[in-house]
Amino acid sequence: MSHIARIELEINDMDALKAACGRLGLEFRCGQTNYAWYGEYVGDHPLPEGLTVHDLGKCDHAIHVPGASYEVGILKRNGKYLLLWDFWRDGGLERILGRNAGRLKQAYAIERTRREALRKGYRFTESKTRTGVRLVLTG
Repeated sequence: MSHIARIELEINDMDALKAACGRLGLEFRCGQTNYAWYGEYVGDHPLPEGLTVHDLGKCDHAIHVPGASYEVGILKRNGKYLLLWDFWRDGGLERILGRNAGRLKQAYAIERTRREALRKGYRFTESKTRTGVRLVLTG
């Protein structure tokens, strides 16, 4: 069954997204124009806002997730990048990326913060904690 949803994440730094993929062992596929999903919209879940059935499976870039049968599509719309995925459990993405793609969101936030801190001349350190990740910026 198809369950295409938008990953709620504003992408404004494609290099940070590529680095986030590397951090998680994912493969950023620049210029890939289709992403793997169930392949047929069966109407059991609402479409992401602004998309039609004909948009499903199409993208400008993709994220390949080793061990999953589906991929994340990166679609540019109105000057912004949308991340689309079929989160149905048998596609394997939610198992690897976490609920609502939480692992991908965290990795992107870390990479975006790191890049911005270094650009502004701060030192950046990262450490894992019992409950997540701790970032420290020092100037």
